[in-house]
Amino acid sequence: MSRVVSAAALPFDVAAVLGDATEYVAPAAGRMARDALLAAAADADALITLLRDEVNDALLDAAPRLRIVANCAVGYDNVDVAACTRRGIAVTNTPGVLTEATADFAFALMLAAARRVVEGDAMVRGGTWTGWEPGQLLGVPVAGATLGIIGLGRIGQAVARRARGFDMTVLYAGPREVAAAGELGARRVTLAELWAASDFVSVCCPLDDSTHHIVDAAALAAMKPTAILVNTSRGPCVDEAALARALADGIIAGAGLDVYEREPDVDPGLRTSGRAVLAPHAGSATTTTRAKMAEICARAVRDALEGRRPETVVNPEIYA
Repeated sequence: MSRVVSAAALPFDVAAVLGDATEYVAPAAGRMARDALLAAAADADALITLLRDEVNDALLDAAPRLRIVANCAVGYDNVDVAACTRRGIAVTNTPGVLTEATADFAFALMLAAARRVVEGDAMVRGGTWTGWEPGQLLGVPVAGATLGIIGLGRIGQAVARRARGFDMTVLYAGPREVAAAGELGARRVTLAELWAASDFVSVCCPLDDSTHHIVDAAALAAMKPTAILVNTSRGPCVDEAALARALADGIIAGAGLDVYEREPDVDPGLRTSGRAVLAPHAGSATTTTRAKMAEICARAVRDALEGRRPETVVNPEIYA
């Protein structure tokens, strides 16, 4: 009997997809601690992991039977893909399914930061609101503004589609021209041009060596003082300490963040900033999206254990 270990409780009946010939092990709630995951992996044929689970040589050495790592996320920089490939272990992810939910959330953060929703909510709840005043909580307009998107992939394109409903001018920066840009009304520019021209900057790129701290102190200094930064991609794309300083010094007007460099830790300067909207990595947090992510992982595991190439495999060379 094959043994499948999930690092976390998932909002989907994984065992039903795997079938009776597979033993499914998962915590009743929450997620496994690292030591528990290492112990459970010892006789696992498959692992379902989260972005916070580091799949490295230490874990792989502890799991000699492992045939697949199904990462329940679009990104997979927590997985040493090369190490898995050397061992003939498939690595899969969950692309596409969370595109619309994450784009919705990017716009939610953009609107909340622009219109200072969190600050207003705190005033009302705290009893400090004394009534309507003409100069109270003045924000910046979204409709008709210029939106700069870093990375016009699936999520970036979905953000651009939503921007059209707000009559926004859309710019994007990336390593190559994107065929869909024309129909989205998006124009490719350099990063320098994007920083200077954008009223809002939405980070939608994957994390790699070229995008680590792509938003740094120099980038923030090049932005408009009225600009707002939104990050729903990966935390290390933004230099958190530099962003905290930029908000404190009025270099930019605000930020909406869903991801962080060292989750769940967040830079203290961001925690205390009244101009930062901070969400708990909730971009894909809809019931349907999270269930579909878990289902994709379950199907990938089933396919791998039954000798088929999973549809979402990121290292297909092991099947060559």
